[in-house]
Amino acid sequence: MGINETMMFNVDKEKDNEAKEILISVYQALKEKGYNPINQMVGYILSGDPTYITNYKNARSIIRRLERDELLEEVLKFYLESNNNTVE
Repeated sequence: MGINETMMFNVDKEKDNEAKEILISVYQALKEKGYNPINQMVGYILSGDPTYITNYKNARSIIRRLERDELLEEVLKFYLESNNNTVE
């Protein structure tokens, strides 16, 4: 593949549902422990450092089931769909 060509990246539907469930579960665990869930999850996605995520309710293990790029893809799709943009 040449430097001027665009590489394709795909995630299957099953991974989409798993990512959604993971994000919700981890968000709830962080919130219950008194953390700012958005800040903590952004820290994890950007750095890959699992210490941003609490061990409470196995949240740290749960979030590591998927790659960070798969989690980020789910966040972007949700944002765009929520703002009435067509995402496939």
